[in-house]
Amino acid sequence: MRTVTEEELGRLFAALSPDPRVVASGNGATPRHVLGVLDAQVPAYRLFMLNAHPGVPARPGVVHETPFVGPGMRRSPTLSYLPARLSLVPTMFAVATPPDVVCVTVAPAVDGMLSLGTEVNVLPAAIEACRARGGLVVAQVNSKMPWTYGDAVLDPTAVDVCLEVEAALDEPSTAEPDDAARRIGELVAARVGDGATLQLGIGMVPDATLPGLAQRRGLAVWSEMFSDGVLDLDRAGALDPDALLTASFVYGSAVLYSWLHRNPRVQMLRTETTNAPALIAANRSMTSINTALQVDLFGQANASRIDTRIHSGFGGQTDFIVGALHSAGGQAMMALRSWHPKADVSTVVPLLDEPVTSFQHTAVVTEQGVAEIFGHDERSQAAQLIENAAHPRVREELWEEAVALGLAART
Repeated sequence: MRTVTEEELGRLFAALSPDPRVVASGNGATPRHVLGVLDAQVPAYRLFMLNAHPGVPARPGVVHETPFVGPGMRRSPTLSYLPARLSLVPTMFAVATPPDVVCVTVAPAVDGMLSLGTEVNVLPAAIEACRARGGLVVAQVNSKMPWTYGDAVLDPTAVDVCLEVEAALDEPSTAEPDDAARRIGELVAARVGDGATLQLGIGMVPDATLPGLAQRRGLAVWSEMFSDGVLDLDRAGALDPDALLTASFVYGSAVLYSWLHRNPRVQMLRTETTNAPALIAANRSMTSINTALQVDLFGQANASRIDTRIHSGFGGQTDFIVGALHSAGGQAMMALRSWHPKADVSTVVPLLDEPVTSFQHTAVVTEQGVAEIFGHDERSQAAQLIENAAHPRVREELWEEAVALGLAART
């Protein structure tokens, strides 16, 4: 690895073959400065990122590729959505989407080794695939990036050139949970026992679940990602002090990033490990908590599309639901509001008209209550969803639809 100036990096990018595929760190670890140099020198290219944040290059000539759409690409006119479970995305680099360039953000070297910090995810696989075909690996070395362990550790020999740029990492906006979110959080937390292993995402509902878990003891974390809520659980003494906290990326506040820096209790692993259903299932009482845009009376969830437009993607939801259901004492919960406040519609619908993201969860939880799914026949599932999860405003209509779908007897 050699350190280059912005001008030298620009010349390297200008010499690339036409229309290269560029894989870059997503989530809160975007190497914005490196991408800016790239964008100024390469007329047309494909930008492959997971959960891209606002501010990524977007102009004619730039095709946005992703298996998980973030706010930076959600309304892109050039979006190329690649449906895939997150655990299988690394395979795509060797089979269907070989990278010509990989751009990552890294922490400065410690004991001679760099670190991918908060964003491991699919990047090790991308770097390996890129090097195997003689591509260019570029690192933006940022002293603000925490140095983390596990698969985050990166040998400098895997990097061709680096550009030293200090920049603040992205942090999520926070909002105080409302009454509905708090009620959902209470109901979800009540189902989690001491010693469980958690997969928690980011958002108002997961955040609202955490206060109810503060009194638990011996909790472990095996998750695609985690945020500040894990730090809160640690402070409350809810986490098993002897268990490693496992994730593939971390996204949160500067306080969380400071706690993460050189913390040996946290292991950052590549996606094909964290999201492998068999490895997820090996955890004790694996508890997967996900959310959706809609759930129908067959127990199917749509967490990916709105009005036929892709909103996000499969992500790790399918991986963790399957893994949790195969874990001894595990459960997979789908937590969502019964009513969508912006669209002013029920989130429990008779039958999805969007592609299914996942199905057959242990239970569906809304602020109305808990609908038990696993182990119930389809008529019982529908009844549980209508009476315990749906908003009272639509229950009569849902019963009528249930009869039409053969999920309830005619009266």
